[in-house]
Amino acid sequence: MLTGKQKRYLRAEAHRIDPIFQIGKGGVNDNLIEQLNEALEKRELIKVSILQNNDDDKESLAEEVARRVYGELVQLIGSTIILYKPSKNHKKIELPR
Repeated sequence: MLTGKQKRYLRAEAHRIDPIFQIGKGGVNDNLIEQLNEALEKRELIKVSILQNNDDDKESLAEEVARRVYGELVQLIGSTIILYKPSKNHKKIELPR
């Protein structure tokens, strides 16, 4: 579980990165989760865009994605999800205490 200070730090770090995945009308599937896990292992912090043609509730969709990748939902802002998951092998981000 991330503290408020850690989330604030991660939001600032995420400001500089672009979304690398999109969730469309197909929703969340196993292939997407696998790709997200690979990206999180390499980068630790990623952004995911929810396209307008997706009819699901954005908040529940963001929570489902975070739960399925065993990561932390840093923020849902508009239609952009920010996810964090500490890498096992490629540790890049040092969180404040």
